[in-house]
Amino acid sequence: MSEFFAMGGYAAYVWPSFLLALIVLVANVVAPMRQRKRVLTDIARKLRRARKEQR
Repeated sequence: MSEFFAMGGYAAYVWPSFLLALIVLVANVVAPMRQRKRVLTDIARKLRRARKEQR
């Protein structure tokens, strides 16, 4: 098992690249969710403003 984690002496290169790939994958999931929430909040704000102007 320790051979697996040592990666034949290349662990210093392999594990950081795995970590970076994981960070990118998580960012690819989280960023659109945050953007969607921001857009929906903006639309709701604009709708409230438009309704107030109609009164």
